[in-house]
Amino acid sequence: MALFQKKPQLGSSLPLYRLGLQKTLLIIGLGNPGKEYDGTRHNIGFACLDHFAKKLEFPDWIVKKDLHSQISQLTISDSRVILMKPTTFMNLSGKATAAVQHFYKVPISHIIVVHDELDIDFGQIRNRVGGGAAGHNGIKSLVEHLGESFGRVRVGIRNEFTNNSDGTDFVLSKFSKDEQAQMNMLLRETTSILSEFAHGQPIITETRSFIV
Repeated sequence: MALFQKKPQLGSSLPLYRLGLQKTLLIIGLGNPGKEYDGTRHNIGFACLDHFAKKLEFPDWIVKKDLHSQISQLTISDSRVILMKPTTFMNLSGKATAAVQHFYKVPISHIIVVHDELDIDFGQIRNRVGGGAAGHNGIKSLVEHLGESFGRVRVGIRNEFTNNSDGTDFVLSKFSKDEQAQMNMLLRETTSILSEFAHGQPIITETRSFIV
């Protein structure tokens, strides 16, 4: 989509413009709607996106009922960056994302999803493009609607108690006090990753640790 950008011209102090191109990036945080899910492991995607939006001074979230989402957007460098939190429950995240992708015409290569990952230890974040759902209902829904080739920021939530509880109960539980004490470092690291993506750097396969 064409837009106007300033271009200097000799002999005039008036703002003049040139045509340019702007790409659109879509960053999605996964979680369940409702106050009762705030602070749970399964909603870490929402928490990461809220922190990123606050640090980069995105506008307030707007509820888009027809897109089943909360949306905020900001121009960063040469990109229109759209943040999205589905207002559906986790297992219908793909329905909401497909609606937003279609409305804003975002290619799958310009989509990144932040979500909890039960197979990764708390204290680590792993980035990659593509792959299966690994039992995550939100990612499973996204794959069904979009295919596999979107970027993922996988935030580890596994700890020493994971194997002693039902998987569903564990992901819907709150973080421990020790984990909550590390939360600022987690949020800073995910914001760093998302900022790099927003400024045009591709998602590469890597593991980052936020606990020293």
